[in-house]
Amino acid sequence: MPEIVEATTRDGIRLHGALYRPDEPPTTAAKLDAVLLLHGAGGNFYGSTLFGGLLPMFAQLGLSVLVVNTRGHDGVSTAASANGPRVLGAAYELVDDCRHDLAAWLDSLDGRGFKRLVIAGHSLGAVKAIYTLAQEERPNVRALVAISPPRLSHSRFADGPESEQFLGEFAEAQRLVAAGQGETLMSIRFPIPYLVTAAGYIDKYGRDERYNVLKHVSQVACPMLFTFGTIELRRGSAFQGLPDELTSLAEQGADVKVAVLAGADHFYTAARGELAAQVGGWLRRLPAAE
Repeated sequence: MPEIVEATTRDGIRLHGALYRPDEPPTTAAKLDAVLLLHGAGGNFYGSTLFGGLLPMFAQLGLSVLVVNTRGHDGVSTAASANGPRVLGAAYELVDDCRHDLAAWLDSLDGRGFKRLVIAGHSLGAVKAIYTLAQEERPNVRALVAISPPRLSHSRFADGPESEQFLGEFAEAQRLVAAGQGETLMSIRFPIPYLVTAAGYIDKYGRDERYNVLKHVSQVACPMLFTFGTIELRRGSAFQGLPDELTSLAEQGADVKVAVLAGADHFYTAARGELAAQVGGWLRRLPAAE
């Protein structure tokens, strides 16, 4: 049975997760000790069937796994904080705050004696991992698995086939922010249907492209595995072209491997076994760190 754990971020948000320990702990010669799993937008630590499909593989590698909530868990949620309850969740979070969430969980693992870590994030969770490691040095993170990170790119969406929808929603978000109504919830249709504050939409898809993973990959110090599915690449504007551009970064010196899984959608519904095989095989092939 997993151990339910909690951590408090440096800005006072209390988060929860579940720690799974393998039957046999890693040997002293093992390359890694534990995995930190990060959900995507609106997910949570207890509901991911995708992560559930990866747990047996991590156990076979002798790795402990900490599956956690970030402050963006669920669509709307209430968080305990140092200043009382706060309304958060995917609708109200600002992506930059993920740095506080990841720091709290990485410090929690370190405090439990786990010194050689891998972060695995799905969707926005992968974006958060890449962004955080590009901003803050974390020598104990030895590898990063980015499962289907979307490209959060204003310029690409503005020039894409659904530009009218995107630019209309972006203009409405700008209007609300300018009117001092940045906390107003909007029912967004692009790039996916969801609820988000006007300020949150501007934060995520602003012209500065603050969270475009292609801007941050070269600043991440550890090896990275990126996975995508052929179905999401065909259907999703936020994913199209990413494997080729990441491969180009690898050719320029970034420590990146890209795997595209045939028949996989964004949640790898029909490709869970292949995803586990790709991630497990890549982790096994990592060079031992000093």
